[in-house]
Amino acid sequence: MFQIKQLKHQYADRSAATRLVVDINEMQISQGEHTLLRGASGSGKTTLMHIIAGLLKPTSGSVSIDGTEITKLDGATLDKFRGQKIGMIFQQTYLIKTLNVLENLLLAQYMAGKPQDKKQCMGNLETLNIGYTAKQLPEQLSRGEAQRVVIARALVNQPSLILADEPTASLDDKNTEIVINLLTSQAKKHNATLFVSTHDSRIAEHFGRVINF
Repeated sequence: MFQIKQLKHQYADRSAATRLVVDINEMQISQGEHTLLRGASGSGKTTLMHIIAGLLKPTSGSVSIDGTEITKLDGATLDKFRGQKIGMIFQQTYLIKTLNVLENLLLAQYMAGKPQDKKQCMGNLETLNIGYTAKQLPEQLSRGEAQRVVIARALVNQPSLILADEPTASLDDKNTEIVINLLTSQAKKHNATLFVSTHDSRIAEHFGRVINF
C-alpha cells in the first residue's frame, strides 16, 4: 500500500541549527494492514504523518502510495490523489469555518471528484453519534465533537489508506472505543490500510502490528 525509502526531515531551530526529526531507512505497509505507530509526544510522529499525507515535503527520500510517488506530485494533482486515496484524521481539524458540518463532508466528496451524497454523509455522522451537529459550524463544536466530525469526513470517500494522528487523544473511554471500532471496521470493510499514530495506551490491543517510533 505505501512504502517509505531513505526518508529524512529536518527543522531549523531558533539558533539556525538543524534538527533531524524523521529518519527512516525503509518502511513498508501492506494493503489492508492495521498498524500502530507508537511514540512519545515530540518524537516526530505527526511530522511523518503529514509527509505520508502529502501535506509536507520531506528534506529527502520518497513516499509511494499504490505505486505513485506522492513526493513528486504537486498542486491539483496531489490534491485529487489525496482526496481519492487518503482519509486523514489529524490533531488540527482543518474544517472550513464558513461551512457547516454536513457541508464539510460534502466538500470532501466534491474535492475527490465523487458525487455528493447527503445520505452517506449523514450516515457517517450518525454512526459516530454526532448527527445532531450536521447544521452546526465548526466553532460551535466541542473538541471531542470536532474530532469525530474529522473522522466522519475522513471515511466519507471510502479511502484505501486511512491516516489517523492521535484520533482518541481528547475522547473518553466510551467514545475512544467507538472511534477505534469504527476505524477498524471501516478499514476491514473496504480492505483499507489503517495507519494510526498515538501515545494512547488504551488502543494498542486493536492493532496486529506496532511500530515504536
